[in-house]
Amino acid sequence: MMKKKSIPASKPFLILFLCQIISALDVPLDSKLLEELSQPPTITHQSPKDYIVDPRENIVIQCEAKGKPPPSFSWTRNGTHFDIDKDAQVTMKPNSGTLVINIMNGGKAEAYEGVYQCTARNERGAAISNNIVIRPSRSPLWTKEKLEPNQVREGDSLVLHCRPPVGLPPPIIFWMDNAFQRLPQSERVSQGLNGDLYFSNVQPEDTREDYICYARFNHTQTIQQKQPISVKVFSTKPATERQPVLLTPTGSTSTKVELRGNVLLLECIAAGLPTPVIRWIKEGGELPANRTFFENFKKTLKIIDVSEADSGNYKCIARNTLGSVHHVISVTVKAAPYWITAPRNLVLSPGEDGTLICRANGNPKPSISWLANGVPIAIAPEDPSRKVDGDTIIFSHVQERSSAVYQCNASNEYGYLLANAFVNVLAEPPRILTPANKLYQVIADSPALLDCAYFGSPKPEIEWFKGVKGSILRGNEYVFHDNGTLEIPVAQKDSTGTYTCVARNELGKIQNEVHLEIKDPTMIIKQPEYKVVQRYGQVSFECIIKHDSTLLPTVMWLKDNDELPDDERFLVGKDNLTIMNVTDKDDGTYTCIVNTTLDSVSASAVLTVVAAPPTPAIIYARPNPPFDLELTGQLERSIELSWIPGDENNSPITHFVIEYEDGLHEPGVWHYQTEVPGTQTTVQLKLSPYVNYSFRVIAVNKIGRSQPSEPSEQYLTKSASPDENPANVQGIGSEPDNLVITWESLKGFQSNGPGLQYKVSWRQKDVDDEWTSVIVANVSKYIVSGTPTFVPYEIKVQALNDLGYAPEPSEVIGHSGEDLPMVAPGNVQVHVINSTLAKVHWDPVPLKSVRGHLQGYKVYYWKVQSLSRRSRRHVEKKILTFRGNKTFGMLPGLEPYSSYKLNVRVVNGKGEGPASPDKVFKTPEGVPSSPSYLKITNPTLDSLTLEWGSPTHPNGVLTSYILKFQPINNTHELGPLVEIRIPANESSLILKNLNYSTRYKFYFNAQTSVGSGSQITEEAVTIMDEAGILRPAVGAGKGYSEILFATSPVMHTVRPTFYKVQPLYPRIRNVTTAAAETYANISWEYEGPDHANFYVEYGVAGSKEDWKKEIVNGSRSFFVLKGLTPGTAYKVRVGAEGLSGFRSSEDVFETGPAMASRQVDIATQGWFIGLMCAVALLILILLIVCFIRRNKGGKYPVKEKEDAHADPEIQPMKEDDGTFGEYSDAEDHKPLKKGSRTPSDRTVKKEDSDDSLVDYGEGVNGQFNEDGSFIGQYSGKKEKEPAEGNESSEAPSPVNAMNSFV
Repeated sequence: MMKKKSIPASKPFLILFLCQIISALDVPLDSKLLEELSQPPTITHQSPKDYIVDPRENIVIQCEAKGKPPPSFSWTRNGTHFDIDKDAQVTMKPNSGTLVINIMNGGKAEAYEGVYQCTARNERGAAISNNIVIRPSRSPLWTKEKLEPNQVREGDSLVLHCRPPVGLPPPIIFWMDNAFQRLPQSERVSQGLNGDLYFSNVQPEDTREDYICYARFNHTQTIQQKQPISVKVFSTKPATERQPVLLTPTGSTSTKVELRGNVLLLECIAAGLPTPVIRWIKEGGELPANRTFFENFKKTLKIIDVSEADSGNYKCIARNTLGSVHHVISVTVKAAPYWITAPRNLVLSPGEDGTLICRANGNPKPSISWLANGVPIAIAPEDPSRKVDGDTIIFSHVQERSSAVYQCNASNEYGYLLANAFVNVLAEPPRILTPANKLYQVIADSPALLDCAYFGSPKPEIEWFKGVKGSILRGNEYVFHDNGTLEIPVAQKDSTGTYTCVARNELGKIQNEVHLEIKDPTMIIKQPEYKVVQRYGQVSFECIIKHDSTLLPTVMWLKDNDELPDDERFLVGKDNLTIMNVTDKDDGTYTCIVNTTLDSVSASAVLTVVAAPPTPAIIYARPNPPFDLELTGQLERSIELSWIPGDENNSPITHFVIEYEDGLHEPGVWHYQTEVPGTQTTVQLKLSPYVNYSFRVIAVNKIGRSQPSEPSEQYLTKSASPDENPANVQGIGSEPDNLVITWESLKGFQSNGPGLQYKVSWRQKDVDDEWTSVIVANVSKYIVSGTPTFVPYEIKVQALNDLGYAPEPSEVIGHSGEDLPMVAPGNVQVHVINSTLAKVHWDPVPLKSVRGHLQGYKVYYWKVQSLSRRSRRHVEKKILTFRGNKTFGMLPGLEPYSSYKLNVRVVNGKGEGPASPDKVFKTPEGVPSSPSYLKITNPTLDSLTLEWGSPTHPNGVLTSYILKFQPINNTHELGPLVEIRIPANESSLILKNLNYSTRYKFYFNAQTSVGSGSQITEEAVTIMDEAGILRPAVGAGKGYSEILFATSPVMHTVRPTFYKVQPLYPRIRNVTTAAAETYANISWEYEGPDHANFYVEYGVAGSKEDWKKEIVNGSRSFFVLKGLTPGTAYKVRVGAEGLSGFRSSEDVFETGPAMASRQVDIATQGWFIGLMCAVALLILILLIVCFIRRNKGGKYPVKEKEDAHADPEIQPMKEDDGTFGEYSDAEDHKPLKKGSRTPSDRTVKKEDSDDSLVDYGEGVNGQFNEDGSFIGQYSGKKEKEPAEGNESSEAPSPVNAMNSFV
């Protein structure tokens, strides 16, 4: 049989829930259900019975009710209908019965005094409110009265009467002075319950004129003040002592009536000297404990929440040293009606029986009267199912028309109670209020309670089934509660499942499923143990737990049942508690508490701290290996590993390293898995499918690593389909008709199971083709044959094994194989910029003809022949590659006055395409290189023979050679400079009429139509005159004889040794540039009149824009062009103002490429300038010392100084004697000596490379930027020329100096 029972008292935890279900059957609490069911009105909120309102504010009389359908509201006032529509000052809130009477806009509160009652009505009945008495509060003024001063003898009693005005509600009374300070009260002076101020005896300090009584009316927040009362105490010595006399109450007895539940206040105030002490007793009984209080210095007895049992005689006794007096107060406790059983709502189904009970008590006994829908039941419409029996209404065989709201009124002379209770007759099929598929989780061996909250009319019967098609549950292992709850007293693992609750009555049937899960209990498998630790040591408590894998445990540690100290020495790990640097205060009990959402367990251990013994020598070593490895919580993709640490050997373990072995794929090979802190002895490890795992643990401290622990037991994870696909998938053709698809194979246990293979899929991109797929073995390459040349393909590679496929792979784009380009670049054009630089342009080839990835263009160029020699040589082709889709490039390092050819080819990944037709271009003439050698032979008394070789690189048609020479005397003074122009077809020269035994210095260079090339120098000495004929002094003679030219060797006769040299025609030559990113240094050599004003003109090379002009300050021979664009070729030339058409030849240079960042110019740094100044000063001092020691005369030859800086063609001379001007040294008058030496073979040679770009530019290795242009200077490397006169003596540009330094 099914076992039914009510809620046992031994199971209080069920009471709350079951009570909710029971009350739901009476008055359903489910909000959705309430919305669907018809229900008579119920008053939910109303104003208090005695409602005192503020006359200055609007009156709000509340009346709220609920019902289905929503009720309508009406009001009565003083027993008659109150028509609110006729009173403009009165409104009713929408969907509510609450009245709002507008007082603030002209209404008067006194006009609305009265008794109000609210009725809420719908089709199923009417509910009524209490009678609400509305009265406005009153705070009248004090009546004027003439107060006489009180003159009292010291020691006499005194009563100051307050007599406040009668207010509604009564005011609160207090006494203060003119300063609004409360008057101090004591056993001698106190305020009575009626507000009067009582003096048991007066003292001189009581004399004052400002005893003021205040009345505070809280409702209106006003305070009324009585006129001040004056008290004057006069003394009589000694004061007469008197025994006590009661000031209030008077007489020996009095009576007091109080209502049940109120506060009883009894008062006794006595006069006397000394001040009497009051004591209270109850005759024939004890004062009620916990409800009795004494106030006002025990002059007032206060008993709260009085009942009929508190009736009786209460005696107050006033006593002093002279005697006593007493008063007896007879207290009677009456009672307004109070409920014993208030009527409750009744929900019945048609044909059922029921009762409404209304029981109340009071003193005197209240009378009970019934109303139906607000009408006395005697005159209400008859209902044959209803019978009134005193305080009970009996209903028999009710019908739906029996629905109504009944009111019970219990009243006596002290008040009344009114309660509404409805009878709601409903015919409703069953409803189950418990949510469908509700999940219940219970710990094994604990009771399980499965809810089936229901409603129906008639009351449904409940049945339980297990499973969807299971049989009805019966037997002693189940308990069926009246509210529908199924109880399984001891739930086991096999109790897990789905349970079905079925509710049925005569109107229908409904069922609901709930689910029960039984969880493993949480256990502490390794509890903390008792520990004894030395002071300042370290201790660890373990708390290793085992729990249901679906529950998330939380571990909390307590010390002596309180939270752990907030101390960083306490380290809480996952399964342990470690205390570092233990102190005596750490003594105590430590508790590990483990909580889940379903259960809680705990375990405790005691820690005892002892003093440390004498410290032995500490030996530090590696830790011992961990032991006792255990695997728990085995899942498909994770497992928990725990271990016990070995001895740390005096060095704390910093961390543990966990390694694993795959016995299935790589037996004997251990791999790193993870590491955890040294305070942790468990770890949750992630696993991969299809791996036979073994684990071992290695402990690590500062000394080193321990030996590995013994391996754990093996754990074989189940196979699964792959989790990932191969990486680095690429498609690159190796031949024009194939596509090679490659990928990185999955490694080791990434396969997740046996039978690893790959599904290779491809289709041509941008073509509406289906995927072509093939499954291959565990390889890393597949070749697709027969593909079009260089076509994009979409490719994907998916891993699979015997259990299935990996997730859908992402697609990559590859290309089939490349073939050589088919088309050569067209419209190849060459623009020669200068004698060593050209720019080539071409049109790009169509991308389709590239047949591969466009890598760039290659320019092949080679020198065909030199135009000056007309002789061919071995052709050495040079190649410049321009990356990307470039259509132009610069060709640097060309040789002047040469014929070149070039062609252009497109390049892809397969190779080069066909060459464009050869394009021929020629470079213009340039300045020649220096003569290949200069020999001076056959010295005689007055002649020397010069022989030379033509320049290695003539760089054009040689027009002549220039020879300059000058004598050097014994004091190293330089004589006048002589220049001779020699035809280009000569190779030797005989100089005659030279001074005997004289050293000469020679400067020799070649010229083309562009200008002079680099010079070489040589020195030679004529033979000494054996007859000892004296030589003329330097500066003697007046000029040269005519120069005779003959066939080779050329012979020149020189008769006088010195003569005044006339300046040559003005010219500017050897314009050189040194370019940086945004500026360029321009320098030149000038020959011509003094004080020329130079200017520099420049523009973009190849541009038709006008030249830009910059004026050079002074007569300097250098200038810095600023604000240039990086990576741009510029043309430049130098001119002199006032000389029409007088300017240099053009030079071309290119600025350096833009850099991501610029290094700070060191030449502008203050510390560097200071350092350079210090170095220059030191060098100057050393030079002065050397010059003083070496020189013996007092003259400084100007010529020697100008040998290094001036133009040798221009020498200042004194007009009168033709000698050189000299500078005088005012201090030591010693001439400075300077000499030069010639190599032993007297031959100067320059070795040049025909094609080398290393020497291209001044000291800068040739470099090419991305477009093939040359980075550096497009000028030849030059040998230092002799200094020539009348040059600017200014210091070189600081930027030049900086560039030279760097």
